[in-house]
Amino acid sequence: MRVENTALADVKIVTPKRFDDPRGFFSEVYNEAAWRAAGLPHHFVQDNHSLSLTAGTIRGLHFQLAPHAQIKLVRVTRGRVLDVAVDLRRSSPSFGRHVAIELSDENWTQLLAPVGFAHGFCTLSENAEVLYKVSDFHSPAHDRGLAWDDPDLAIAWPIRPAQAVLSEKDRNWPRLRDLAELFP
Repeated sequence: MRVENTALADVKIVTPKRFDDPRGFFSEVYNEAAWRAAGLPHHFVQDNHSLSLTAGTIRGLHFQLAPHAQIKLVRVTRGRVLDVAVDLRRSSPSFGRHVAIELSDENWTQLLAPVGFAHGFCTLSENAEVLYKVSDFHSPAHDRGLAWDDPDLAIAWPIRPAQAVLSEKDRNWPRLRDLAELFP
């Protein structure tokens, strides 16, 4: 497993080893002991799996509040996405900044988004499957979001807003400047 830093200190890119042969491949995509040895003491309690049929589908930007805030480990098993994590911690020097990387079934990378970050992605291909581990269970009462197209975030999404395929919920999240302090 390779762990790389990003422009935001707490967001990591994790690339598991992958062993290809004529039959296909094998990869140990998560091993808690290996994570601890790499200095990543995270524990995950739930796996989520989404399928987006259309390129240009936006899911996010989502997060959960304490006491059910979540760390997310995101990977793509089919297709390609632009994966984004936005720092929501007002006391952080990187508040309001984001990391955006391409995750795909070809590059086999994963994005680790810590507590205090909103997370979302835009599909770059049809039939994109995204799997992600989370460190706390889903709690509808603590579920929140941030406007994916907030101009203050300056995320270079690969689509125009009129092209985005969104849920009604994701169309109506507030902008960053309208959020209270959520992660002291």
